[in-house]
Amino acid sequence: MRAQGKENLPREGGYVLAANHLSNFDPWPLGLPIWPERFLRFMAKSELYWWPLGRLIDAGGGFPVRRGERDLEAMETAIRLAREGHAVAMFPHGTRQRKGLVKRYQPKAHTGAARIALEAGVPLVPAAISGTDRLRKLGPLRVRYGKPIPLDDLKDKDPSDAAKEATNRLMAEIDRLGQEL
Repeated sequence: MRAQGKENLPREGGYVLAANHLSNFDPWPLGLPIWPERFLRFMAKSELYWWPLGRLIDAGGGFPVRRGERDLEAMETAIRLAREGHAVAMFPHGTRQRKGLVKRYQPKAHTGAARIALEAGVPLVPAAISGTDRLRKLGPLRVRYGKPIPLDDLKDKDPSDAAKEATNRLMAEIDRLGQEL
């Protein structure tokens, strides 16, 4: 496993770390390079919370989100954690992406990560992961952390417009980081 760009991550204080999503294994290569200095808190889909997996997710820093329902409780939890100084990790597409696979439904990036960062007043940090979709082939795992996305110019905008613009910036940077892996 190789991690690049750790120097771009805030050393203290909360932030939102947003990455592409290839596999259910993605949280591990995203969080291990910065542990034990930082412990990532993850939004995990509520469907994963069955015994005993739910307890493992909780122990690994996860908290449930009900996808497709505008889960305000999960958003409030993420905002609170970020304000308290935690690193909150999210996958803006909300579902795994597969190269070369044409899905009937092509997921688009959701604005949740940007909304949380803007509401909590914390940095929004992009990351790109590769290799987790090839675990059976024992391919290399790589993660690249980018510099925080500038959000200061969005503070006076309508919250919905600000979140959309921040998400566009975020996804462009995640794509750029992914091309460098």
